[in-house]
Amino acid sequence: MYDATFKIIIFGDDNCGKETLTQRFLTNLFVSDQTMTIGVDFEVKSLSVDEQKVKLQIWDFGGEERFRFLLPTYARGARGGLFLYDITNYSSIAHIDDWLRVIRKEIRAEDIFPIIVVGNRAHLVNDREVSSTEGIKIAKSRAVNGFIEVSAKTGENV
Repeated sequence: MYDATFKIIIFGDDNCGKETLTQRFLTNLFVSDQTMTIGVDFEVKSLSVDEQKVKLQIWDFGGEERFRFLLPTYARGARGGLFLYDITNYSSIAHIDDWLRVIRKEIRAEDIFPIIVVGNRAHLVNDREVSSTEGIKIAKSRAVNGFIEVSAKTGENV
């Protein structure tokens, strides 16, 4: 039995590492040969937060544009989201407005729905196409609730 259940969504372009990041969070292992998510993937993690048993439902959306139509349906009931992009691929953050438009169309004005912008592959510093400063600037200009860079490979900030 859980004291609370929270549903979060992870969204962003394909090949940004959403599934790899999710698996790192769930198992603390790096799995390099993840298959691309087709449609939607669903995972659960039990956590203890302030002595409360929490069930975290993680919904990972396939990043291909042909799957975006699924996002509004599965986003209903979510308590927040992570927009994931690849710091070594500028086009993955360039599509943030398209993703946010789909999400925000489904969120009622009275709902509290925090979104955090997450730059993945922080270990690939020499291949970076999106600077941390630019990522922060893009996040702030979109009125999201936070920004962080992570590495699913090394576990940094996961």
